[in-house]
Amino acid sequence: MTRLGPGDDRMRGEGAGPEPLAPEIADAVESLTNLWSLAAQEAALRLSLQQLRALRVVERSPGVNLTGLAERLDMGSPTASRLCDRLEAAGLLERALHPHNRREVRLSLTPHGHHVLADIATQRARALGEALGAMAPPERAALLQGLRAFLTTQDPWEPPSAET
Repeated sequence: MTRLGPGDDRMRGEGAGPEPLAPEIADAVESLTNLWSLAAQEAALRLSLQQLRALRVVERSPGVNLTGLAERLDMGSPTASRLCDRLEAAGLLERALHPHNRREVRLSLTPHGHHVLADIATQRARALGEALGAMAPPERAALLQGLRAFLTTQDPWEPPSAET
């Protein structure tokens, strides 16, 4: 694969579509994903990607029900229920009946679940900080600007159509 360098006119992206940049950005995202995953594995408790995603959904939406969790994780309710069983057995998640609808179960993190997510966030911030520290300040600013622009195009609960 051809790497784009600072002097390469293709870096400017003016007049060109996003397709020529996509492979290199995909490589960078893969590298970031690896850094992210390894940092999470250094935390006190090792979680699968699905378990971690489930905990993050519950953290962002306390009281979400099983159907809502399954939809956000793009999985069936039985699979989400088994995932919650494992997280509950690990002391990370708790279920409680909805006060007005006893057929609905609300999900919330336990204090231990909050602690584990905080530990993972700390590990990830440390690893990302080391990587960003190797970049020049203008490069960090450009990366932040690009990521902010990217995030404005994404629905936080819907994965991009070409998710890996």
